[in-house]
Amino acid sequence: MPAPRSPRSDPSEGVPPAAAPTPMMAQYLEIKAAHPDCLLFYRMGDFYELFFADAELASRTLGIVLTKRGKHAGEDIPMCGVPIERGEDALARLIAGGHRVAVCEQTEDPAEAKKRGGKSVVRRAVVRLVTPGTLTEERLLDPGAQNILAAVARRREGRDWLYGLAGLDVSTGRFTVVESDREGLAAELARLDPREIVVPDTIHDDPDLKALWRDSPAAVTPMPRDGIDAASAERRIRDYFEVGTLDSFGTFTKAEVTAAGAALAYLERTQYGARPRLSPPTRQEAGGRLLIDPATRANLELVRTTGGERTGSLLDAVDRTVTAAGSRLLAERLAGPLTRAAAIGQRLDTVSLLAEERDLRERLRADLKGVPDFLRALARLAVGRGGPRDLACLRDGLVAAAAIGEGLAGLPDPPAELDEARAGLAGLDPALGGRLADALAESLPLRTRDGGFIRDGFDRDLDEARALGGDTRKVVAALQARYAEETGVRTLRIKHNSMLGYFVEVPAAAGEAFLRERHAVLIHRQTMAGAMRFTSTELGELEAKIASAGERALALELAHFEALSGEVVAAASSITTGGEALARIDVAAGLAELAADLGWSRPRIGEGSAFRIEGGRHPVVEAALKRDGVPFVPNDCALGEEAGPGRILLVTGPNMGGKSTYLRQAALIAVLAQAGSFVPAKRAEIGIVDRLFSRVGAADDLARGRSTFMVEMVETAAILNQATERSLVILDEIGRGTATFDGLSIAWAAIEHLHDAIRCRALFATHYHELTTLADRLPRLANATLRVAEYGGDVVFLHEVVPGAADRSYGLQVARLAGLPKPVVTRARKILNELEKSDRERPRAALIDDLPLFSSARPAPEEETPPPPLPDALRETLAAIDPDGLTPREALEALYRLKGLG
Repeated sequence: MPAPRSPRSDPSEGVPPAAAPTPMMAQYLEIKAAHPDCLLFYRMGDFYELFFADAELASRTLGIVLTKRGKHAGEDIPMCGVPIERGEDALARLIAGGHRVAVCEQTEDPAEAKKRGGKSVVRRAVVRLVTPGTLTEERLLDPGAQNILAAVARRREGRDWLYGLAGLDVSTGRFTVVESDREGLAAELARLDPREIVVPDTIHDDPDLKALWRDSPAAVTPMPRDGIDAASAERRIRDYFEVGTLDSFGTFTKAEVTAAGAALAYLERTQYGARPRLSPPTRQEAGGRLLIDPATRANLELVRTTGGERTGSLLDAVDRTVTAAGSRLLAERLAGPLTRAAAIGQRLDTVSLLAEERDLRERLRADLKGVPDFLRALARLAVGRGGPRDLACLRDGLVAAAAIGEGLAGLPDPPAELDEARAGLAGLDPALGGRLADALAESLPLRTRDGGFIRDGFDRDLDEARALGGDTRKVVAALQARYAEETGVRTLRIKHNSMLGYFVEVPAAAGEAFLRERHAVLIHRQTMAGAMRFTSTELGELEAKIASAGERALALELAHFEALSGEVVAAASSITTGGEALARIDVAAGLAELAADLGWSRPRIGEGSAFRIEGGRHPVVEAALKRDGVPFVPNDCALGEEAGPGRILLVTGPNMGGKSTYLRQAALIAVLAQAGSFVPAKRAEIGIVDRLFSRVGAADDLARGRSTFMVEMVETAAILNQATERSLVILDEIGRGTATFDGLSIAWAAIEHLHDAIRCRALFATHYHELTTLADRLPRLANATLRVAEYGGDVVFLHEVVPGAADRSYGLQVARLAGLPKPVVTRARKILNELEKSDRERPRAALIDDLPLFSSARPAPEEETPPPPLPDALRETLAAIDPDGLTPREALEALYRLKGLG
């Protein structure tokens, strides 16, 4: 989240009241007043300029000089500016800083303003609001990440609220909706990972949801509730997609329709007439994807690390895609794995085929490398922000898609997903790619106004205009040679001066005869002492053409650009389908390459509660070790059978022994399997996981007054309240942040609740070795430990998980390895020996044997037992003692007297 703005940095503040402002400043203030929550990029010639508080904020964010421009209300006007050609770079930095920008352009030629006379200023208007969720420019987008704008709505059902969530990516046209309950809303938002969230103010101000908006990394934009009810939302959707009913798009709930309408309403407010090309909304079935809450995503580092980097995440470790669209789709699949075995199986079928067919896989990946990000290019062309290179993206993408489609055409009996992708590619028009290839030059400018992007020979008029503008002397020489040939006057010359323009000059001796022969086309202009000069309609037209050749050439190119863009946008539906098909092929081929390269296996996916992994490995840790030439130690994990409730594995062992790695790898294997990937294991059988919870590591939230232990308890509470029998729960070191007996009791009660109340599959790592005795009392709980070896006083971590329980944690050995001063380690060892000696007299493990098992029945209220009465003699002795009046010796004597009474 961007840092909170200082009061002075709010762009709606700091503008003094106008007192007879200049016409230009009056125009600025009027436009700024209409956009108080945005920085105003005010176009002045070749610059975007900012004034007042906007300038102060932008100068700090962009690191540019703050100057001043004139005065207003007796004070200097702060000002800074950005050249037009650097506008996108400035926008990128401002958007990254959490700001919104209103782009105000000149809507008329300055010459027209001058014609109006007086103090007229050039007309200007805001043409677009640039916000984090509505970006289309290539330089403002991350190629490997979606740029989602999310909108939230809700409806009441009985006493509960149901939430509609719409997610659209303006840069590709992707548009989805889903409905969720309150508990699932945070997980669904985390899955979408939006850049911006649009929230009706009634929801934004709901006290129960404030933490959700506050904790979101996205920019949160409240909007008025008016005009986004279900009825108006449905009408807006129908109008946007020009349909009479939504039935052809599917069946939607009222909350989903309202959320989709709110997203479109916000799009209309920010685009000012531009109409982004969107696919019709697609409903994602509630419960169709593995729910993963934000804390679990952070703990497992699925698509980014806890530091916000892609490097080191699961996505980074498994991404073998070769296209930007494929990388985005893989990230989406890892963020929202499926929960339907049949759909997962279809994805796995495609990966299996491509893993086995090496030649086919390599050919596809080679062709895919030539596919640019043409879906985003299409989006820019649709809203009028595209350029010649965007057309080239479509050209290259369509040519590559045709080659890939031909390669798949002869494939016998392909898997369902691959067959669907093949059909999507077959719907592309190969002739469109051919026309683009014929029209576009090899080297292309960034902007259309630079010209030179239409190939020579494509348009004869354009070639002529270029020739006139590019090499006038060659054109004139060619005409002169033709005239000389036709008249037989070898000394004929075509010349130019500022008075006559272009004219034909012949020697005076030949002039009269020349005029008689060509009187129908020649006009006599001048007779000199030794020469005569003539002009003609052809020369006049040539002169006019030469004078306007550059403008004409650019106009012709722009006309071709508009025509080609129109063809592309008209075919947007089939292009989008084909682009999505290529992304699916890229993901499958990349995962197949990964499986073949690293020896991953196809998981067996079922609807039961099975969870058996043989030789499992952590994909991210293994990749890191491989770079250092260190092998990863694989381990088995068994948490359930096909039928019956889940099993809990209680994992003990030393610090640095690999407990956290073991826990995380089980969760990541489940994510990969349900995303449709092969997994890093010799064999794996996984019953569908509906919700994944992970509580690993320690963190605090001091800004909200939460200690490390409080954060731990909040996250643990969410798990125990939301997990179901089909969930997978990963808990690491629950209760370690408080006093020993407090922590032990919390961990013990949590295990019993998972076992008896939730009955789910779970991995529970702990240093409370006393808990291992619960395996004798809870039938579905088993102990596992990380093996270590001691040699010469040193501990060697074997990273091997075996049945059984650890007898100690080897904390002192780890402390020594970490570099604690030797005297501290020596003293700690002595203290440990004393504590262990006292614990042997009444070990804590014995306490567990004495306590009753957890019961799901409500316990009877405990009655307070009054303390036993004191003996009379003791009470009288205590009453006679005055603590404030005793000397040290008298106090000691009084203590002995009390001891004697006991």
